[in-house]
Amino acid sequence: MAETMISLRGIEKIYRLGEINRTTFGEDLRQIFGKRDLPLPGEGGERITGRYLRALSGIDLEVKKGECVGIIGGNGAGKSTLLKIISRITAPTRGEMDLYGRVTSMLEVGTGFHAEMTGRENIYMNGTILGMKRSEIDSVLQSIIDFSEIGDFIDTPVKHYSSGMYVKLAFSVASHLLSDIIIMDEVLAVGDIAFQKKCIDRILSEVAVSGRTVLCVSHNMNTIRQLCSRCIVMNEGRIAFDGEPEEAIQMYSGLLLGEDAVVTDLSGYVRRDKAITGALRLDTITCEQRTVRPGEKIELTMDIHAERDVPGAMMRLVVSDSYGALVGMAYSRAFDASRERNVLTFSFDPSPLAAGSYACDVALFDYELDRQTRHDFLRKVFSFTVAETVTYFGNE
Repeated sequence: MAETMISLRGIEKIYRLGEINRTTFGEDLRQIFGKRDLPLPGEGGERITGRYLRALSGIDLEVKKGECVGIIGGNGAGKSTLLKIISRITAPTRGEMDLYGRVTSMLEVGTGFHAEMTGRENIYMNGTILGMKRSEIDSVLQSIIDFSEIGDFIDTPVKHYSSGMYVKLAFSVASHLLSDIIIMDEVLAVGDIAFQKKCIDRILSEVAVSGRTVLCVSHNMNTIRQLCSRCIVMNEGRIAFDGEPEEAIQMYSGLLLGEDAVVTDLSGYVRRDKAITGALRLDTITCEQRTVRPGEKIELTMDIHAERDVPGAMMRLVVSDSYGALVGMAYSRAFDASRERNVLTFSFDPSPLAAGSYACDVALFDYELDRQTRHDFLRKVFSFTVAETVTYFGNE
């Protein structure tokens, strides 16, 4: 049976919102010495309660030696907080954690580097922090420099490095030094395409094979597919799925196995936009097919509840990619919403979009005297995937 490297049991992390320097001296001392008797939100698992944010809730996780585990999820899902706890950068509010081995973390560009020190000096400093002897660092020093591709600048203070140079040196250091667990948070997104491929090849051929454990957060689903034998989906501070990467990617994209219609019930959706009137409310979205190929359209059916008659109502779909960048909009034709239930059918062609996963915001509004009145607005309530196509060339 494989050896356990990371064990998390009931991990929670709760942040106080907007409460800088408002505790008493006694409360500060109790926090410092681990006596966590400051008031905390209730046990109901609420995401936000008053002045608190529950970033992580009830995390149970076990990672074995040699596993390469991907962690995916939307912004604010708790991925980075989880990695910071495992890296011991921040402490959990509740729960227990056991780590077996030395940990190297790459949570953001330049983490663990001293800006005034040269690249060479930072290599020695990081190795020393991991408990390596100077002779051990000397034995891998040239390999680190060669892999990072910044040999001409290795004796330059890293404050003069570009973000790409930072991440190249950071990955090279992390993958060559004698650590048992490597933690990466979207760091490969900074390097160029050639270096990203080089890093993936090293993880596959050397790091994973040598028995090291890797945790990798990425918004690039192809990276997750290539690297990981297991994938975790984070959602609102919890582990929503833990299993095969392809199934995890489908869940993250809002997919269900098969091509059957998917109904999204929005009855419990909490509206946070105070500017909406509430005269129209989106209750459900039914999608016939969430994975589309070139030439196919996405067909939507929306159930809309109206508190009153709203003539000339419209629906706007705002499409964002997996990085959160806006890539397009689509509008319905105007329709007259009558009191109680209304059904809106809508289709759009996503073929101009590149292969990948996309999320949609939905707004219901109308125009009155050339002024837009927003009645409902929901963020990231619908997702779809544009399938990647492969063209085969051969002799006729």
